[in-house]
Amino acid sequence: MAKPTFKANPIQVQVPATSANLGPGFDSFGLALGMHDRYVAQILDDAGLDIDVTGEGADDVPRTDKNLLVKAMYKGFDFLGGKPKGVAVRALNVIPHGRGLGSSASAIVGGLSLARALVLTGSDKMSDEKLLQIATEMEGHPDNVAAALYGNAVVAWKEEQHGKDVAQAISLSVDTRIRAIAFIPATAVATSKARKMLPETIPHRDAARNSANSALLVHALTLRQDLLYRATEDFLHQSYRAEAMPASFALLTKLRAAGVAAFISGAGPTVLALHTGSEADVAELSRAAGSKFEAKSLEISRTGAELL
Repeated sequence: MAKPTFKANPIQVQVPATSANLGPGFDSFGLALGMHDRYVAQILDDAGLDIDVTGEGADDVPRTDKNLLVKAMYKGFDFLGGKPKGVAVRALNVIPHGRGLGSSASAIVGGLSLARALVLTGSDKMSDEKLLQIATEMEGHPDNVAAALYGNAVVAWKEEQHGKDVAQAISLSVDTRIRAIAFIPATAVATSKARKMLPETIPHRDAARNSANSALLVHALTLRQDLLYRATEDFLHQSYRAEAMPASFALLTKLRAAGVAAFISGAGPTVLALHTGSEADVAELSRAAGSKFEAKSLEISRTGAELL
C-alpha cells in the first residue's frame, strides 16, 4: 500500500460517553450519552509526539505513545498505509475515567476517527464498519465503541467470518422522551476487576429471564418506554459484582425498589437510570442518591463521533 497523504490542517472530533449492558444486555447493548470528550490532532513536519491533556484524567494519562488516544490513531494510520513523522494531539476530557461511562471507547473511536480524517482518502479506505472492527479489537467487545461511533442505542455482537471474529452493530432510534441520570461515585472500579467477579455458569432460569428482558429492552427503548423498568432488570452479571461496589449496588437496589429503571453502567460503579420524568422528578432522584454520588442529568446523544 502506498504511503498516505496527510492533511495539513488540524482536525477536531467529539465523541460521546456511553453506557453498556443497560441491565440484561451484557456485552451487547450500548447507549450514547450527552457528555462528550473532544480531541484535536494535527500532523507535524518534524518527528515527534506532542500531547496535551486537560480535564478528566489529566494527572494520570500518559503523554507517550502508550496514551490510548494515540495508540488508536497509530492503529488507524497503520491501516491507512503508515504513520506520519510527527503528530500533535490535544484532549479535552469530560467523561470520568474508570466509572463505566465509556472513556476508553471514546478515546479509541476518537483516535481512529482522527486518523481517518487526517488522511486525504481516509474515508474511502476506512468505512465505519472497518473502524468498528479495529475499535472492537482494541476494546475487546463492541458495545461501547459501537455506541460511541453511531450514537443513540446499539445492539452489537461478534460473528465468525472466515475464521475471524467480526464486529457487527445495528442502531436503535431511542424514544425521544427518554433521558438518563448518571449517579457517579468518587471512586473508580477497574473493568478487569469487575469482569473477574463473574461466574463461569449461571442457573438456567436466570439465563431464560435475562434473555427475555434483553429482547424486551429493544422494544422498551424504541416504542414502549413504560416497559423500561422491567426490561432493565438483570439476572446475569450485576449481583455478582456487588462486592466490588457496595454503595453503587445499594443505590441500585433503592432505586429499583422505587420503580426506577436503574442499572449498573457498564462495569460500574456508576448507576444509570432511564426515565421520562420532569425536572422535579430528576431533582427528587438526585436527592435520593445522597452525598456519595454526583448526579448528572443527561440527554441521549443522537449522534456518535463527529468532526467539528
